[in-house]
Amino acid sequence: MFIQTETTPNPATLKFLPGCDVMMDGTLDMRDMQAAQASPLAMRLFSIEGVTGVFYGSDFITVTKNSAEWQHLKPAILGSIMEHFMSGASLISAAHVAVEEDGEFFDADDAETVETIKDLLETRIRPAVANDGGDITFRGFRDGIVYLTMKGACSGCPSSTATLKNGIQNLLRHFLPEVDSVEAV
Repeated sequence: MFIQTETTPNPATLKFLPGCDVMMDGTLDMRDMQAAQASPLAMRLFSIEGVTGVFYGSDFITVTKNSAEWQHLKPAILGSIMEHFMSGASLISAAHVAVEEDGEFFDADDAETVETIKDLLETRIRPAVANDGGDITFRGFRDGIVYLTMKGACSGCPSSTATLKNGIQNLLRHFLPEVDSVEAV
């Protein structure tokens, strides 16, 4: 098994591509050992000193670190990912029950605008964000403000504010004049 790695805009996060599907549907963001209980692989990764976050995308895993150096962490991470996929073990624990995030919020009068926002997120923004090892999801729309959740490499990334304001906000404003700004939740 050959696992590729890619840097992300977040220097504390590295993207690992195992060459196979990781998550068949959706994404999973685990920011601590308690959240990692959902996945045997995440538990293994969090047991490596210095790992502070694990995110699963469709065909990649991003790992976030503290101040430890990648040269010391990378071999252990690669070994853990390889062992997991070679073993054929399930990615998500059978006992794991998904915890639903808080529901979306928006005024019923804004339903058409919200559908356009979601379509733009799905077709133009999420694929680009996934290339950088993260994900972005719609949370709400109120008073001209779009609320989004940043996950994976995007969560805590130094350039995420620029991505939100210069990229996503400008794109949404171009198509939807009723959008005033974009905020991360």
